Amino acid sequence: MIHVTSISNPRLAQAFIDYMATQGIHLIMQPANEPSLVELWLEDDSQLSLVEKEFNHFSRDPLNERYQAASWQTGKSVSPFQYRNNLNWGTLKSQSGPLTISVAALCILVYLWIQIAGIPDVMNWLAWPASNQYLEVWRWVSHALLHFSLTHILFNLTLWWYLGSQVERKMGAGKLFEITIVSAVFSGWSQSLFSGSHFGGLSGVIFALIGYIWLTGELSPKRGIGVPRGLIAFSVIWLLVGYFELFSLNIGNAAHASGLIIGLLMGLWDNLRKQKNQ
Repeated sequence: MIHVTSISNPRLAQAFIDYMATQGIHLIMQPANEPSLVELWLEDDSQLSLVEKEFNHFSRDPLNERYQAASWQTGKSVSPFQYRNNLNWGTLKSQSGPLTISVAALCILVYLWIQIAGIPDVMNWLAWPASNQYLEVWRWVSHALLHFSLTHILFNLTLWWYLGSQVERKMGAGKLFEITIVSAVFSGWSQSLFSGSHFGGLSGVIFALIGYIWLTGELSPKRGIGVPRGLIAFSVIWLLVGYFELFSLNIGNAAHASGLIIGLLMGLWDNLRKQKNQ
């Protein structure tokens, strides 16, 4: 047998196993040394190239209906693994990293500060700099920590953990820090051209991560990061919702659009440079 890959989600691993079974290829799932991972092993070494090709497609869109259909087709309802509840602190910590957790914690602390002191007082300290505040350099990024409702912060932090943890685990905290700082500055500056300093939220960074991770998954799937293509479609739809004001929502359109653009540009630069070096 030969080791194919390791996956952090046993349910998705089983879906891939079931799909390959419909192609006449037998994979085995085994526990990995790291508690949060499972390993996929191939019985017939001669089929490795085909399995790797199929896994590249799977890693780009693991929730595609063809994988779910394969599980129904194979008729397997049990697995040798006891699936853990992923919605617990231990799993969240093991599947993210210090920077992902730290930024989420800062957002929560700032949100609690807003509930106690009120939005104006907190924005006086953290909002994008007004004309006489540009030397207060922390403001260029601290605006991303501001969230003004429970829905706002829950939505942003869910996507931040999902996206940021991928980059931090696979590419390092330095790369996540770079994307976060650059996109916070760029998206904040863009939004300030339309709304002054009266805005906040992590969504500019999140759109940058969506663009960066999606493009990296398309150009360099072996780097192990990716998002479903449906998330890219949702991002574009959300931009249209904001620009056409379809639901009368207060949306930072400029921050979202510029964040997505800078994420795509950073992803293109990193992947083309990596391919050139190779």
